[in-house]
Amino acid sequence: MVDIEKLADKWGPEKIVQVYDSLTGMRGILVIDNTALGPGKGGIRMTPTVNVEEVFRLARTMTWKCALAELPFGGAKSGIIADPKKMSKEEKMNMIRAFAVALRPLSPSQYVAAPDINTGEEEMAVYALANGSLTSCTGKPSNMCVRPGEECGIPHEYGSTGYGVFNTIKVAAKHLDINLKQAKIAIDGFGNVGSFLTKYLNEFGVKIVAVSDSKGCVYNPDGLEYEKLKKVKKETKSVTNYTPGQVLSHEKLFELPVDILVPASVPDVINEKNVDKVEARLIVEAANIPITYENEKRLHERGVMVVPDFVANAGGVISSYAEYIGENPRKMFDMVEEKIVRNVKLILKESEKGKVPPREAAMKIAQKRVKEAMEKRRLGI
Repeated sequence: MVDIEKLADKWGPEKIVQVYDSLTGMRGILVIDNTALGPGKGGIRMTPTVNVEEVFRLARTMTWKCALAELPFGGAKSGIIADPKKMSKEEKMNMIRAFAVALRPLSPSQYVAAPDINTGEEEMAVYALANGSLTSCTGKPSNMCVRPGEECGIPHEYGSTGYGVFNTIKVAAKHLDINLKQAKIAIDGFGNVGSFLTKYLNEFGVKIVAVSDSKGCVYNPDGLEYEKLKKVKKETKSVTNYTPGQVLSHEKLFELPVDILVPASVPDVINEKNVDKVEARLIVEAANIPITYENEKRLHERGVMVVPDFVANAGGVISSYAEYIGENPRKMFDMVEEKIVRNVKLILKESEKGKVPPREAAMKIAQKRVKEAMEKRRLGI
């Protein structure tokens, strides 16, 4: 049983829903955290260990992320308790279909789904068709559009999150007087976010000296080339086979002599063991919760700027909004850049003004926006 008292506070959650389908064996969870600004937005993750507490924490993050990005979305998240590696594609899609049907009373009116771990554009196509509404989810294939005859489904393969992180880096580097063309950057992770970020930085003329994946880290102080990294990753399954380069452990990436560090993989990669070994002046959190707040504060006290996850990686949810209102990918990229640049500038200004870490400044802004929306709803405005 879930201890609701443990999760509930003045912000939410508004609903915790658990569904089951006897035909497919689908066991699903939906947490709608807060809808003061609009229907809850958040992806469907499919893992054997996903649980209510995990889904709640992710839903709460979405509440702040959407508020900060000034989107008419609230925060939500969902999960299907299953291991896709142990089932056929047909079995997986049947579970997605059953989940979509089970959530019809709430989606899209109160919940708008999206891809997450082990779900992508194919799953979103199945979800939308089973739900009966193209606005019930985002991240759909490009030919699934609310405007017939146009291409405005925007799958995550467009790299919108990485593009948002790229723009975050440009703004934060300028704020710190770091010349990007002379800077050295290390990127932890070469998945959807890290690979696209590498591409955008390379095209901009920035030197990326280290990249890691689950097998380890490749380091070359003279720089790494995106196209070559992409080819090596595809052919050998790991960036560590890139040449020329020195192969290091995954952990060593965080201690390298770089100007900018981008965690773009899993949670808690900068922790008690290595936080004091970080040499970078700027850390941009492309992944969710890669550093605990306590360690972010330690870095701040040392003069290291940390741009938090729900600010830096908001490009994905901004892209989702563009798709939700029927915009095409070109318009989406413009929207991501405009919103990310404006909000990062605002947060860094408030951080400097209040002499507080950027996360604290960002949370203050996001909470103020949600609180105002909740008050308007209470008054019926």
